[in-house]
Amino acid sequence: MEQPKSPNYVQLASQLDFSRLVCALERTPRISFLHDYNGTKILAIQMDLLKERPVIYYIPADRLGHYLSYGFKNGKEEAGVVDSISESTKIYSPIVKIKSLPASLRPVSEAQPDKYELLELEDLASLAKLSYGYEEAPFPLFAFPHNSKWLIGVFMNFNEDGPSYFCHFALDSEPKQPFLKYAMHNGNMPVFTDNLNEHGYSYIKIIKLQETHPIINYG
Repeated sequence: MEQPKSPNYVQLASQLDFSRLVCALERTPRISFLHDYNGTKILAIQMDLLKERPVIYYIPADRLGHYLSYGFKNGKEEAGVVDSISESTKIYSPIVKIKSLPASLRPVSEAQPDKYELLELEDLASLAKLSYGYEEAPFPLFAFPHNSKWLIGVFMNFNEDGPSYFCHFALDSEPKQPFLKYAMHNGNMPVFTDNLNEHGYSYIKIIKLQETHPIINYG
């Protein structure tokens, strides 16, 4: 029997980014998983399969609890690990504690041969248009530094047997706001924002990585 392929682990920039990933703009928050990773407790979630290899995003767990909370206070995001659901204005991701990982989810040290291919887009409007047809919250955008630019984009494949792509736009500097605001009904260029309350717009959450994404072919 063919052995399952070992996963790729990718670290996010902060607990706030992880909380935004599992909670923000989701009809139902995603479940967070707590387990050991190279001797450290982490919060993790699988977001993709790359040639049958799980792609798992994680952060080190700075404290233990039953839920990851996410919300806004005075117009700013806030997140934390808590033991109970106590505030109706916040969103909570249940934390499932895994005692022992199966071999198929254990990290390995050898280089992974399968990588995403770069597909560069002309502008942020083209990136936002990739969300067309999604009735619920669209996919997250991942952002990270590469050389002198910041790349922001989404991972997609256009058929199951073909390559997977990082469809992206190159920014001159780090995006400072956690969401991209856009509207399909007008010709205005999407803008970065931290305000989700403007009517007539759609929003895509932005998730920053700790460093350059390790499983993209930059050649």
